[in-house]
Amino acid sequence: MAEVEEQQRSSEDGRVVVVADSDAETVADLTRPLVSRTDYREPREEGMGILGVPASAASRNVGKPPRVASLDVFRGLSIAGMILVDNAGGVWPSINHSPWNGVTLADFVMPFFLFIVGVALALTYERIRDRKAATQKAVGRAVKLCILGIILQGGYFHGLNNLAYGVDIQHIRWCGVLQRIAFGFLLVALCEIWAPRGHFHNIPEGTLGICKVYYVHWVVTAAIVVTYLALLYGMYVPDWEFLPPSPASNSTLIQASSALTVKCGVRGDVGPACNVVGYLDRTLLGINHLHPRPVYQRTPDCSTKSPDYGPLPPGAPNWCKAPFDPEGLLSSLSSVGSCFIGLHFGHVLVHRKEHYSRIWHWFFPALGLLAVGLMLHILGMEFNKPLYSFSYLCFTGGAAGLVLIGFYLLVDVHGWRQPTVVLEWMGMHALLMYTLVACGVLPAALQGFYWGSPDNNLIAWIVSIGNKYTSLSQ
Repeated sequence: MAEVEEQQRSSEDGRVVVVADSDAETVADLTRPLVSRTDYREPREEGMGILGVPASAASRNVGKPPRVASLDVFRGLSIAGMILVDNAGGVWPSINHSPWNGVTLADFVMPFFLFIVGVALALTYERIRDRKAATQKAVGRAVKLCILGIILQGGYFHGLNNLAYGVDIQHIRWCGVLQRIAFGFLLVALCEIWAPRGHFHNIPEGTLGICKVYYVHWVVTAAIVVTYLALLYGMYVPDWEFLPPSPASNSTLIQASSALTVKCGVRGDVGPACNVVGYLDRTLLGINHLHPRPVYQRTPDCSTKSPDYGPLPPGAPNWCKAPFDPEGLLSSLSSVGSCFIGLHFGHVLVHRKEHYSRIWHWFFPALGLLAVGLMLHILGMEFNKPLYSFSYLCFTGGAAGLVLIGFYLLVDVHGWRQPTVVLEWMGMHALLMYTLVACGVLPAALQGFYWGSPDNNLIAWIVSIGNKYTSLSQ
C-alpha cells in the first residue's frame, strides 16, 4: 500500500483537520476526509436553490469548500423522477402515485426532496453569525417559494388547446409542492438557527453523540409526530357535503346544482372519505381551493380502469367526485419529519470528517427507519402518501438515506462523475427544471405557437403520437 501523506491545517476555530493525499490506495478511501475544510458559513452570498442548497458558484469561490456532488446528483434524480412520473404515469399507471395505500416510484419523489432540504440546511447553517439576519433570509426565501408555488400550481397557466390565461380566485389552489417544501424549509431552518446545540465543538464519536448535541431538534420532531398522530386518530370527522364540479369546457368548471353528502361521523378513519387531513383542508382552506382531481379517483371504488383514471363505476360513492389536496395542511406538518431526518444526515456530514465514519452513521439510522416503517405497515398503519402516514415517513426517510449512501460512495468517494453528470446538472438547476419541465411551463409556452388553430401545435402533435402508441400497445 502506498504511503499516505498527511497534512495538518488549523481551521479558524482552532480545530485540526487531517487531509489525506489523493495518492492513497482505494482501501484508504473510506478513512480520508471528503474536503480539506469544513467552514460552511451562513449566510451564503450566492443564495439558495429550490431545496435550500447554495448555487454552483460556491464551488468556484476561493476559500469556499467544494460542493458535495452526491447531493446534486440525488437532487437531480428526484427532479428526473418527478418529470418521469408526471409524463409517463398515464402510460404506465404502475409508476404513478398509489391511488391510496401503498408506495410506488412516484411516491418517493416528495420525501426525497424534503430529505435533501434537511441535508442542505445542516451545511448552510453550520456557522451562524447573526441569527436575526439568518431568520429574515429564511423567511424571505420561504415566502418566495410559496408565491412561486401558487403561481405555478394555483391555476394560472393554461391547459392543452386553451390559450386563456388567468386565475379564478374562487377556485385557486393554495397548496402545492413548493408550498410544502417552503413550509418544511422554514420550520427546520428556524429550529437550526435558534435551537441550542450543546457542546457543538466537542461531539463524541459514539452513535448518539450528534443526537445529544441536537437534542432540541429531536424534541421538535417528536412533538410534530405526536401532534399529527393525535389529530389523525383522535379528531372527530362529521358528515360533510359539497357541490361537485362539472366540466363545462376546456377552460372552466361549473358547480352542480345539488349538493352531495358524505356520511362520516367517525374518529381515526384513514380512508379517502372521512380522514382528518381532508376535513381540516375543507374547513380551513375551503373545498373549492383543493386539488380537483385527487389520486383516490383511481381506486377501484372510483374508476373502472383502476389503478388509472377512468369512468365512475355503477354505484360509486359520492366522495369519488370530491376534491382532495395531496399537499394539504396536516399532511404537510407530517412531511416536516422528512426534513428533520435529512437534517440529521446533514449533521453527520458536517461533524464526521472521514468517509467510513459518515457511512457508518448513515447506514444504521437508514436501516432502522426502513425497519420501523415496514413493521408499522405490516401492523396496520399502512404506507399512505396523501396522508403522509408515519409509516410512510419512516420508510421513505430510510430509503432516502440509503440512496444518499449509494451516491456518496459512487460520486464523492470513488469519483464517478461522468456517469452522473446529467443528474448533477439537473440538481444544480433544480428550480429551473421544476418550473420549466415538471410544472409544464415550457410545454405551455410552446403550445402557444400554433398554425391556424390552437390545437395544431407541437405539443398537441406529440401528445397525439403518444396516444396512438398507447392504444397500439394495449
